[in-house]
Amino acid sequence: MGDVVKDEYQTDYVAGQDNVRPFGLDLHAPVFPITAVLVVLFVVGTLMFPTAANELLVGTKDSIIENFDWFFLLSANVFVIVCIALIFMPVGKIRLGGMDAKPDFSTISWFSMLFAAGMGIGLMFWAVAEPVAYYTDWFGTPFGVEANTPEARKLAMGGTMYHWGLHPWAVYSIVALSLAFFAYNKNMPLTIRSAFFPLLKDKVWGWPGHIIDTLAVVATIFGLATSLGFGAQQAASGLNYLFGMGSGINVQMAIIVGVTAVALLSVLRGLDGGVKVLSNINMALAGILLFFVIFAGPTMSILQNLWATTSSYVGNVVAFSNPFGRDDEAWMRGWTVFYWAWWISWSPFVGMFIARVSKGRTVREFVTAVLIIPTVITAVWMSSFGGAALEQIDQGIGALAEDGITEVSLAMFQMFANLPLTEILSFVGIVLVLVFFITSSDSGSLVIDSITAGGKTDAPTAQRIFWVIMEGAIAAALIFGGGADALSAIQASAVSAGLPFTVILLIMTWGLLKGLAHERKLLIARGEMS
Repeated sequence: MGDVVKDEYQTDYVAGQDNVRPFGLDLHAPVFPITAVLVVLFVVGTLMFPTAANELLVGTKDSIIENFDWFFLLSANVFVIVCIALIFMPVGKIRLGGMDAKPDFSTISWFSMLFAAGMGIGLMFWAVAEPVAYYTDWFGTPFGVEANTPEARKLAMGGTMYHWGLHPWAVYSIVALSLAFFAYNKNMPLTIRSAFFPLLKDKVWGWPGHIIDTLAVVATIFGLATSLGFGAQQAASGLNYLFGMGSGINVQMAIIVGVTAVALLSVLRGLDGGVKVLSNINMALAGILLFFVIFAGPTMSILQNLWATTSSYVGNVVAFSNPFGRDDEAWMRGWTVFYWAWWISWSPFVGMFIARVSKGRTVREFVTAVLIIPTVITAVWMSSFGGAALEQIDQGIGALAEDGITEVSLAMFQMFANLPLTEILSFVGIVLVLVFFITSSDSGSLVIDSITAGGKTDAPTAQRIFWVIMEGAIAAALIFGGGADALSAIQASAVSAGLPFTVILLIMTWGLLKGLAHERKLLIARGEMS
């Protein structure tokens, strides 16, 4: 039939054509220096004026949450609705990379990498602390229910699952699918700006695109630093719990330095030899830990809790998603808004990483895998870890039952204390946190380097080394600047970076839908799709 429909998404722009190459590097001229200067200034300023930096971060976070809580919740709902629609729409048959493209990685390795990059450290940090916090009213309860009641227990698990289920993975799906589609089907650079081509056309390669990519890098590096900060706190608490070596700022900073050094080695090994291997190790260790908790803990209670968690999540997801007229405004703002901002700020990193490893998948296969499968596994994980902790509280067993949450990063180890082989279990937990830590740092440097190299995926290794060091430096600066209230400073950075990028994501969603609809017309005209 020929090309009945003209492909409007053609461009002569080549990835890296605007790059400068000093000292053997390959840098996108405006994006790399701007983001590098901003990051260095933040690190230096925070280390020089920690109190002022912490006050500025927390003040910005509080202002954003007070004025834009509704915007975060409604935007996240849009992403979920669009993703579910894509599974059933005719464009779901479009294959990333062309109709004859084959996947680069096995399904198991593909899933391991996207899951490890997507939530690893967070699942370890919050799987026990979050449901316990909701159940005991550590910082508000969902819908304002009375703490330590059967209703509070159900909503604690449902609320936890809400924050780790469809909504975050929908955010990742939108970014990843947009990047993969325009890179593999339209031969555009693998960078955030490419997803805006349907709206800006060739203007996207100028300053509008530079601004988009700069915002993406800033959001990514602060979202990533949030997770690295959590990982450092939890690893320090675990090491102190096992070996009594302290868990203060010095220990946390030492962990960041050590993990960053290992991440540098992983960078030198590349995607296949570094991230892929570490991701598979992550999944194996996580599987061992999960099954041990299920079978060594209150097995029947955990299995029953899985059903309760799922039913509470499904039954309350609409109410949880409503930003208006809430009886639990403090809970919604303190938890849900923070999570949505965190996921959104982390989405360029996770989205681009998933896009890098997802060539050859259909849109329907891609969205189903990225949206549904992790949600199911997360439900099992949260039900097991959180369910075991809540059962211990109900039975009056252990520190969580006696004292509640005294230190968020210690909660998982306090739950482990009431299971067999406590020391071994805690040690495996620490190792898993550290490996997730390394994977996130390595994957993040790969993504940030690609954006700041104009979409090139084969930029010199020295550039990734720079970003690995910067990621560790920001996490260390947030912990140092936050001092005793480091957790609040870490959360503030994610919220502050998440707001502007939410606007970018909404526009990106519109561009993606336009691009997929146009691609389907082309394929039908060429006789490649019915």
